[in-house]
Amino acid sequence: MEKLIMLGTGNALVTRCYNTCFAIQDDDEYFLVDAGGGNGILRQLDEAGITLDRIHHIFLTHEHTDHLLGMIWMIRMIATRIRKEEYEGDLYIYCHSDLVDTVRTIANLTLPKKFTWLFDHRILFVPLYNGDTRHILDYDVTFFDIFSTKAKQYGFTMVLKNGERLTCAGDEPLNEKCFGYAQGSSWLLHEAFCLYSQQEQYKPYEKHHSTVREACELAEYLEIPNLVLYHTEDDNISRRKALYMAEGRLYYHGNLFVPDDLECIGFRNGEE
Repeated sequence: MEKLIMLGTGNALVTRCYNTCFAIQDDDEYFLVDAGGGNGILRQLDEAGITLDRIHHIFLTHEHTDHLLGMIWMIRMIATRIRKEEYEGDLYIYCHSDLVDTVRTIANLTLPKKFTWLFDHRILFVPLYNGDTRHILDYDVTFFDIFSTKAKQYGFTMVLKNGERLTCAGDEPLNEKCFGYAQGSSWLLHEAFCLYSQQEQYKPYEKHHSTVREACELAEYLEIPNLVLYHTEDDNISRRKALYMAEGRLYYHGNLFVPDDLECIGFRNGEE
């Protein structure tokens, strides 16, 4: 079964949930997108019932700590399993070409050589360029530059087994230059830093983020049937879903999802 597993839903500074990262499940294999800001990724995977030997493909969107540092833990743990002969196959790490050296450098500075010597043998970096398509699990995944003004970042678009297209816009508002990737998509994964009514409190625009309202207006404009909001503040974590759904429904008339950490969304019928 294909489904989206939201391992984390929060922005960089959250303490009540984990940083935004997720996995797309294809039967018993998983395509992991980002890994959050630390070894909390290991607990999230454990809570989700995802074992490391079922992860052979990881995409890192960009260099910010809340997306990258968990990757170092993934490298360490999978390298450990490789050395124990408990991991079959190779690990592929996809990221834009400028980011490969960054990940390698941090890993070399923080991990023992007994792990990093596996680079280019069993742990393989796949540098990406704008518009590249790679075959991952059963999917052709096309990666694109989101034209971030903060740090170079890539999103992606892919066609699910049911024929529906899913597009991940990264953690910034979808740039008009990228509308062509999202148009025709059945699913859009998009950040929503806070409610529109809280813009003075959280100042999302200063951080190059959007509010629930703008994310929903965008999805409505692009006629996206299913919208998933993530990368949010967590001050209102207990009421976040209700508050975001209420504001979002004023501007978007498709299926709106505001998942909590570890929540799953099945793609077959669009139901949680």
